[in-house]
Amino acid sequence: MSLVNIISAIGNNSSIYPLIVRDCGIEVPTKIAMTYNQNKEDKKIAWLGARERFIDEYSVSAVWLGGIPLIDYAGKKIIKGFKQLGLNSDVNLKLVSEEAKYNKKLKSGKKVGEICQGFEYNIKKFADKPEAKEAVKDLINVKNNKKIFESLMNCKFVASIAIPIALMGFVIPKVVFASSARRKEKYRQEHPDANFGNLSFGAKDFDQFIRGREKMTTFQGAVTSVITNFTTVQKMAATDGGYAVGRIVTARNKNEAADLAFKMSGMMFLNFVAPHWIEKAFNKITDVNLDPKMFVNKRFLASVKNNTLELPASNNAKDMLDFIDNNPKALFTKLAGQNGKVKLLENGVRDPRAYVDIDELVKFKDNIEKFAKNAKESGVTQKLARKAGQNSDIIKFANKSLRLRSLTILANIGLSSFLLAYCLPKAQFIFREWFTGSKLEPGLVDSPQKIENA
Repeated sequence: MSLVNIISAIGNNSSIYPLIVRDCGIEVPTKIAMTYNQNKEDKKIAWLGARERFIDEYSVSAVWLGGIPLIDYAGKKIIKGFKQLGLNSDVNLKLVSEEAKYNKKLKSGKKVGEICQGFEYNIKKFADKPEAKEAVKDLINVKNNKKIFESLMNCKFVASIAIPIALMGFVIPKVVFASSARRKEKYRQEHPDANFGNLSFGAKDFDQFIRGREKMTTFQGAVTSVITNFTTVQKMAATDGGYAVGRIVTARNKNEAADLAFKMSGMMFLNFVAPHWIEKAFNKITDVNLDPKMFVNKRFLASVKNNTLELPASNNAKDMLDFIDNNPKALFTKLAGQNGKVKLLENGVRDPRAYVDIDELVKFKDNIEKFAKNAKESGVTQKLARKAGQNSDIIKFANKSLRLRSLTILANIGLSSFLLAYCLPKAQFIFREWFTGSKLEPGLVDSPQKIENA
């Protein structure tokens, strides 16, 4: 994979790649180190806290980043296994609600607008296209078994959300807590006067105890039409909500519950909201919004240079989709497919089973037009005309845009990672000390009663 492709992948905030970089590569190692440092006043708690954070964070990451796509994949295979019904989970139920939306009438008596995609609409539109024969067949099969299909899709959605929530919110913390409790109890048996949270206790022996014990165990691991077609990232966001509730419910005491509530709310915001806000801010400042791969696409650059790039006549939804459907070999169609704005079949025809987010497609078209306009205003095209076909200037302009876009992507990853890995834990520690009166992990500190009986 080239450097441009890597930057493109981590710059797509609708994919899991930025989450992988921030979560596994930056956030978790930093949090482990900060957890130890925050609890260093009591080395016993510092080692247990860092150990808990290591097991917890990486096992949750395994479920969060790998489990959801795996369960979703298994669900698709199960649905496809109903061969007698010919069902395919690639059919997006949003097409049903889209058609219903356009069939509604406003108070004025006028309809919402001219329909451009929908279940029945797509069947009729693509019926005469041999290239989409199998896709249309899938639509018809779902139409004939709509209730069964909806039930199966609901089950797939529930499984892809409920299983990760159960693992991350309830099973993993219970296992981690039990493991820490066993270690604390075993240490108390060997050191009868020991307690956790009493800073007068010497920590050196406990360091040796932790390092010398058994190998650490790691655990790797309408409404219906909307929720059943959540993307992987949307499922992760939904799962995080349930995960947060599970962690609060399974907390070992009220102080730990409050500590976790603060942490989880901040984590959800910084993972799923802040990166989009940061990206919008950077894009507004730089005025460069296209994917980095676009700036090394020779055919695209040549079409901009020669003013030969064909685009839809307007931003009207029907015009946009009609252009793509009537021009499957057009560069704009191919680029829209490569950038995930429309789903194309292997033969290049738009997949009628997929829902198209018109707003995203329009935004993509506008960004292309903006790039072409900026190229012209920079004097590039006029220079090219005098150079009899030489394209060095357009490449320079594209390279400048590529560097700028890459810089904003890396800056977004860096800034959001800094907020997640450093600022959020720091804020959590401040909240913890204010709320509990102690810097130590609230789930590991002994209660006053335990200290008295130790």
